[in-house]
Amino acid sequence: MSSHATEEPEYQIVREFSDIEVRQYAAYAVAEVAVAGPAGEAGNQAFPILAGYIFGKNKGDRKFAMTAPVTQVAAPVKLEMTAPVTQTAGPGGFVVQFVLPRGVTVASAPEPLDTRVQLREVLPSQVAVIRYSGFWSESNYAEHLAQLQAALRAADLAWTGEPTYARYNAPFTLWFMRRNEIWLHLVPSR
Repeated sequence: MSSHATEEPEYQIVREFSDIEVRQYAAYAVAEVAVAGPAGEAGNQAFPILAGYIFGKNKGDRKFAMTAPVTQVAAPVKLEMTAPVTQTAGPGGFVVQFVLPRGVTVASAPEPLDTRVQLREVLPSQVAVIRYSGFWSESNYAEHLAQLQAALRAADLAWTGEPTYARYNAPFTLWFMRRNEIWLHLVPSR
């Protein structure tokens, strides 16, 4: 799929049910940073660090176009944070990622000047996705995560890992025009 004005990672929709899409993503590269949070502030904490990297704070002063989505996931282990971890951040804070443009790999991407920025390849994966609008709120997120999990249970699909929060719009986008998603990585069927 690639009909969006802002570039997104390549994926194919393999199934749809109950307002849920199951997508097969190809591999893609990301720039990521670990921050303390809480969840509602993680994106704001990470944005200037990651934006610095894609707007030229890297060896070679290479600039990249902004892509979507910006993803956020609870860190499973304690990582080096840009600020002390708060009690509401969980054991490892949050990892926020910018997707790098198509064709950019970890090997071809310039080295970040800021050591907090890490480059990583995201392997091909199948994810279940629920889409919704609005600003970030814990209640909006929790409501949609519960809907996604219930739909997957009803479809007898298992997931693994922490949910990923994906946002697609600039901060000035009106609430009702915002595209938010929650992704759950599906366990490969045998």
